[in-house]
Amino acid sequence: MKITDLLNKKSIAINPKVNSKNAAIDKLVDLMDASGNLTDKDEYKKAVLAREELSTTGIGDGIAIPHAKTKAVKDAGLAAMIVRDGVDYDSLDGSPAKIFFLIAAPDGENNLHLEVLARLSTMLMDEEFRKALESSKSEEEFIKLIDEFENKKVNKVKEESKEGYRILAVTACPTGIAHTYMAAESLEEKAKEMGITIKVETGGSGGAKNVLTKKEIEEAECIIVAADKKVEMSRFNGKRVIQTKVANGIHKAEELINKAVSGDAPIYNHDGSQSSDDGFGEEKESIGRQIYKHLMNGVSHMLPFVIGGGILIALAFLFDDYSIDPANFGKNTPFAAFLKTVGETAFGFMLPILAGYIAMSIGDRPALAVGFVGGMLANTGGSGFLGALLAGFIAGYLVVILKKLFDKLPNSLEGLKPVLLYPLLGILLIGAIITFIVNPPVAALNTSITTLLNNMGESSRILLGAVLGGMMAFDMGGPLNKAAYVFGTASLASGQFEFMAAVMAGGMVPPLAIALCTTFFKRKFTQRERQSGITNYVMGLSFITEGAIPFAAADPLRVIPACVIGSATAGALSMLFGCALRAPHGGIFVLPVISNPLGYFISLLVGSILGMAVLAILKKDKE
Repeated sequence: MKITDLLNKKSIAINPKVNSKNAAIDKLVDLMDASGNLTDKDEYKKAVLAREELSTTGIGDGIAIPHAKTKAVKDAGLAAMIVRDGVDYDSLDGSPAKIFFLIAAPDGENNLHLEVLARLSTMLMDEEFRKALESSKSEEEFIKLIDEFENKKVNKVKEESKEGYRILAVTACPTGIAHTYMAAESLEEKAKEMGITIKVETGGSGGAKNVLTKKEIEEAECIIVAADKKVEMSRFNGKRVIQTKVANGIHKAEELINKAVSGDAPIYNHDGSQSSDDGFGEEKESIGRQIYKHLMNGVSHMLPFVIGGGILIALAFLFDDYSIDPANFGKNTPFAAFLKTVGETAFGFMLPILAGYIAMSIGDRPALAVGFVGGMLANTGGSGFLGALLAGFIAGYLVVILKKLFDKLPNSLEGLKPVLLYPLLGILLIGAIITFIVNPPVAALNTSITTLLNNMGESSRILLGAVLGGMMAFDMGGPLNKAAYVFGTASLASGQFEFMAAVMAGGMVPPLAIALCTTFFKRKFTQRERQSGITNYVMGLSFITEGAIPFAAADPLRVIPACVIGSATAGALSMLFGCALRAPHGGIFVLPVISNPLGYFISLLVGSILGMAVLAILKKDKE
C-alpha cells in the first residue's frame, strides 16, 4: 500500500488558519472525519490527545505526526496539513511544526499502517522533499509530490552487500513508530553518503523488522543501538557497541557512524562488568539523570506491592468491628485478620523490592540479591524508606566495584562469580554497612526527635500538631514518620489522645493530596500516574501514607514540600479543634470514635486541598 492510497483531497488542507497545537489537532481530526474513515469522531480525538499526553508527536524539523489506533476508526487513513507560518507544537527540537500528518488506525487490525508510517517517516527525512511539500499550492499538487517521490526513492529496490555489513544498528522508540524509522533512514542515508555498508534493525510496534543475524553480528565492526526502550543486548556480547538516544540516530548519524568505524567504541559485556556509553559524545547522561533512572526502576517494581497491600489493609478496616478490641482494630474478625495479614505481607516486601531493583539497575542481575537483603535489613533495623533507598544505591555500586575487582581473576573462575562470589561477598558487605553504618545513626536520630517532641508538648500544642503532621509526610514511612507515629502511640498510654489524632491526620493527607491533584490537575501527571493516583483515595482515607511514596520518590523536590505543608496544616488544625483519637490506626473508619469528628474532617479536608494546590503550583505540565 502506498501513502497516496490513504490520502484524498478531502483529508488535506493547505495553509489553514490554526494558531495552536489544540487547534491543529482539531483541524486534522475534522479532515480525517471528512475522509469517511471514522465511526466516532469524538472518541478518535480522545485517543489522539491521550497519545499526546504520553509524549509529543512533534518530532522536529517542522514535522508533526499525531496518531491513534482505536475502535473509533473504520479504515486506516491519513490526513495532512501544511501551515507555512508554523504552529507551536511542543516539538522535540522546539521548532514550530509546518508539516502535519495525522494517522488513523483501526483497533485489532494488522500493522499495515505501521509500514506506511515507516515509509512516510523516511520520506520526510529528505529536506528538499519537505520544502516542496511546504510550497504546495493545492491538494492535487500535494498528492502528486508524494506520489512522485514515493515511486522515485522509496519503492526502489535496495541492493544488499554481498560482503556483509561493516556496521550494524538497532533503532527503537517507546511507541515504535516515527522516531524508530526516521533514525533508521538517517543512519542508512548517511552511511551511503560515506561509502559505509550498514544494516539497521527497527524495533517498531509491529515487531522487530530487518533483524540482525548471528553471522552479521559476528562480522560487523561495531553496533549502534539508538533506542529509548529496552533492546535485546545479550547477542552483542563481546562486540563494540555504542548505546545512545534514538534522537541522536536522527540528528547525529554522521557522528555515530564515525565513532563506530574509529575503533574507539567500548566493548560490550552483557554481565554489566563494563560501563557502556550511556548517551553519546558530550551528551552523556548527567549523574542526576542516572540516579533518577535507577530510582524509577525501583519505584516501578515497588508500586504493585504498595497498591495491592494497601488496598487489602484498607478493606480489613472496612470489614472489622472496632468495638471488639480497639487495640487490635483490623484483626478482630477472621476475615479482617486475613485481609490485613495478606496486606501487611505485601507491604513487607515493599522496601526490599525498592532497594533490590535500584541495585539491579546499577549493577545488573548480580546486584538484585544484595540490594534485596540491604532493603530488608534497613526495614527491620528501623531506617525505613530512606534506609532502603540508601541500601539500593550502596548495593548497586558495591557490586559494580566487586565486578571490577573480580575482572582480574582467571577466566576459569568466570562461572563462580554470579553464583558464589557476588552474592556471598555482596550480601556480607551490605549487611555490615546497613547494620553498623546506616541503621545506628538513624536510630539515634529517631531517639533525638522523640525527645524533642516530648519537650515541645507543653509549650505549644498547635505547633506540636504542625510538627507531627509535617513529620508524617516528610519521609512517609522513614525515620521521621516512624518517630512521629511512635510518639503518637506512646501518648495514648498517658491519656494524651490529641497527639495521635494529629499524627493520623498528617499521615492521611499525602495520598489524599496526590489523589486530588491527579483528578483536578490531570496535565501535571502521566496517564499511568493518574491511574495510580486513584488508589490513593483509598489509601489516604485508610491512613496508609505509603501510597504517596512512588510519587515522592519520582519527584521529591515538588511532592514532599507540598505534602509536608498540607500535613502540617491538618495536624495544627486537629490540635486547634481539640480532636482526640484513642485508636492507633484506622483512618476514616474510626472517624465516629474521634472527639469532634466534624473538626477533624475539616482539618483533613483543608490540609488535603492545600497540599493539592501547592503540588499543582510546583509541578510542571507533562508533555
